[in-house]
Amino acid sequence: MEEKLAKKLRHEQLRSKIVTAEEAASWIKDGMVLGMSGFTRAGDVKVVPLALVEKAKKEKFQVDVFTGASLGPEVDQYLAEAGVIRKRGPFQADAGIRNKINSGDITFVDAHLSHNAELVRQGIIGPIDFAIIEAAAITEDGLLIPTTSVGNSPIFVQEADQIIIELNVAQLDALEGVHDIFVPAPQGKRDPIPLQNVSDRLGIIGIPLDLDKVKGIVISDILDAPSTIVPADEETDVMANHLLNFLREEINVGRLTTSLRPIQSGVGSVANAVLLGFKDSEFENLEVYSEVLQDAVFELIDAGKVNFASATSITLSEQVGNRVYGNFEKYADKLVLRPQEISNQPEIIRRLGLISVNTALEVDIYGNVNSTHVSGTKMMNGIGGSGDFARNARLGIFVTKSYAKGGNISSIVPMVSHVDHTEHDVDVIVTEQGVADLRGLAPKERAALIIDNCAHPDYREQLWQYYNDANEATGGHHTPHDLEKALSWHVHYAKSGTMKDPAFTKQ
Repeated sequence: MEEKLAKKLRHEQLRSKIVTAEEAASWIKDGMVLGMSGFTRAGDVKVVPLALVEKAKKEKFQVDVFTGASLGPEVDQYLAEAGVIRKRGPFQADAGIRNKINSGDITFVDAHLSHNAELVRQGIIGPIDFAIIEAAAITEDGLLIPTTSVGNSPIFVQEADQIIIELNVAQLDALEGVHDIFVPAPQGKRDPIPLQNVSDRLGIIGIPLDLDKVKGIVISDILDAPSTIVPADEETDVMANHLLNFLREEINVGRLTTSLRPIQSGVGSVANAVLLGFKDSEFENLEVYSEVLQDAVFELIDAGKVNFASATSITLSEQVGNRVYGNFEKYADKLVLRPQEISNQPEIIRRLGLISVNTALEVDIYGNVNSTHVSGTKMMNGIGGSGDFARNARLGIFVTKSYAKGGNISSIVPMVSHVDHTEHDVDVIVTEQGVADLRGLAPKERAALIIDNCAHPDYREQLWQYYNDANEATGGHHTPHDLEKALSWHVHYAKSGTMKDPAFTKQ
């Protein structure tokens, strides 16, 4: 252990600051604001949160927790269930904390992931009492080397009053050199971000530390919790083929080449499964500029399809993670991990001309997308980076199965119960039924495509009936809606457990 620690902690002055997790937890007081590392169950702190859970058994206290995105169970399950979290932001994906949010026990700040660093910089989030950051190493010159994510760690370290470092001796030494830490200057003093290619490097390999702010270093050996994505299935394979055929048509008309444009794929099983469809396609020399690298990206690297991938986080299933981290040197020169205000930066997304693929909960007949709220009131995970990419991408694509709950819910509805992405930011909808290319179309044109191409057959007639009735009731308004019936499908589901109208149910 001493030899390993000497390799990980190379700054002599900081060796005297090693403390136990319990001592570090004792510094956290009621009402504090904490900035924690971590993005999609990767690179998150673990032993200090577990010590805070134990502390909560002896004294009552609550803190606000801001991160890069979702964390593993140490925070978003155990710490939440212990009643320690008062406010959480900007993203979560664990049932434990989700239940607390939807019961009103925890308040949740849902925000575009590219905005968070600026909110901290301006003091809207904060002031940050403690930044608690996982590190793979601390260099001789005082650079904190992140682990499997960067997220908001640089801005937390920069702006926090004090810093606690979780030095994870189980994390790979080969992670050193993968990160590119570039923090923009304050607005008004900021130069253009000089990134023109996915593989460009702008900054340095670690986060500079103010040694006077480092209050303690806690040793950890807990690895990231594996991602919870599920394998592709027959329907996601069909969706992938629909997307590939759409892209082939873009090539046929001269808008793209077989190397496409850099690809972004959102968090989750459906987006990961659809991206995996590129593996057996003719597309090659692909690049990824995303917020998170999931299993599919490494499958595509192994298949020789992806040449380079940029993100802020690596989030893998146990099986793929064992393979990737067991041979990480094979991938290191094909990867870069950046702060999320760079990975999700609208300026860069627009400049690179990304193809953005994200997941929708529901889509309405005019192309508005709900990514976050079940039935308009219950938070699922959060908007994450989907808005950063969809609004600024060359192609903003949303994928979803056309149905849920065994067919009792239609993912295509008359009006979404919550709007995260307006019709103006949504270019293409893909379900297992087909593709709706909405670009350049008026609302009534979009409605016909979405109903015919994307809705499940069990709901098409019902959707057409709604549209025709709304068109007649409004006298043909620009966007026909019957305001008394627009959310009737959601109301009917809440009352009867299905969106199906018996009048349209096939015998």
